[in-house]
Amino acid sequence: MRILPLLSLICIATGLRAESILPPNARVAVIGDSITEQKIYSKYIETYLLACTGRSDIKVCQFGWSGERAGGFAARLENDLAVFNPNVATTCYGMNDGSYRPYAPEVGAEYEKNMRLVIEGMKKVGVKAMAIGSPGGVDPDFFKKNVTGADYNDNLAHLRDIAKKLAEENKVPFANVYDTMISALTKSKAALGKEYGPFGGDGFHPAPAGQLLMAQAFLKALGFDGEIGTISLDMKGESKASSGHVVKGGQNGSVTLESTKWPFVFDADPKSAGSNRSILPYTSFNEDLNRLTLKVVNLGSAKAKVTWGTQSKEFTSEQLKAGVNLAAEFTKTPFDNDFAALTNAITQKEAFETILIKNLVTNMRSVAAEAAEDPKVAAALAKLKKKLGDEHAKQDANVRKFIKPVTHTIKVEEIK
Repeated sequence: MRILPLLSLICIATGLRAESILPPNARVAVIGDSITEQKIYSKYIETYLLACTGRSDIKVCQFGWSGERAGGFAARLENDLAVFNPNVATTCYGMNDGSYRPYAPEVGAEYEKNMRLVIEGMKKVGVKAMAIGSPGGVDPDFFKKNVTGADYNDNLAHLRDIAKKLAEENKVPFANVYDTMISALTKSKAALGKEYGPFGGDGFHPAPAGQLLMAQAFLKALGFDGEIGTISLDMKGESKASSGHVVKGGQNGSVTLESTKWPFVFDADPKSAGSNRSILPYTSFNEDLNRLTLKVVNLGSAKAKVTWGTQSKEFTSEQLKAGVNLAAEFTKTPFDNDFAALTNAITQKEAFETILIKNLVTNMRSVAAEAAEDPKVAAALAKLKKKLGDEHAKQDANVRKFIKPVTHTIKVEEIK
């Protein structure tokens, strides 16, 4: 049976959202090279999965490794993934596999061979659902290698096509990281100039702006439709809210809610590539993945002022009747402090994961042969892996301390 239909049936049977390919009790491995080891797009993915979906059954671990190619992960995956036992994975290889040269058939052949090993290896260790990602792109204004940025983007586009082909062959989702990044790069450069660098100072290790694009591609591939919630505020009657948001009170044009599904919150600076907010005008993150919609009925004026937390904005009655996306319209939200605290905890956990995998778990391969021959060594190795897994579970538990309902109030005032 194909993976996607099976998971859809599971989600329907358990009441989970059918569009997501994440099964119940999902254990998600975020896998890739140094771009993954930057622990930025992985942090965005994990924060989204824990805060924005309303699900408490998801666990995440990142497996980034600087300088790695697909073949390198294929060699370590059975050993390294054993400490986490994922049933879901995202992969992002290709930047190093392109060898920083113009494309040639042998480059593509080697990448395809090794990605096939990765996919088959992940299936072997129990990964049931996966999003195969393309490599990202490079910024020609910052990329300084022995190949032009244009030529290397052509190389990476070939590898994108190979990744897409492999995803289709294996009937799993494809995360089009390359086109998501290049499309936003082109638009943002046209608006902000060549000095704007969302792909980082070297042109290929993305700044937070570029990392948000990567997270966007993977979250879409994982099947999330972006519906954070809908609040219907009735100026003359009872207000209502969708699942994940409970109306706690309110009158005379206001509603107080308790929300267990949070909108994704962005950094402050609208122009710096070091802020993920700066890329929002040039991509569809909010439209695709971050819709917390306010609809107002029985409004007796052509315009109204909406106050959410400490910030106010004016909208027309037509806009409010159709629905405005609070997550996109407000630069300050009642979720900011809680979101920052959760993100900081995830940052600390993912830093531990790099130490866990690179300094400890990977080195266990050096005693694998001895363990295969000596039951005592094998038992000791299994015990160590369990202890490391237990420590990772403690780190995860610490993260979850920061996930809690957020109480907030929306007030709508008619402008006569």
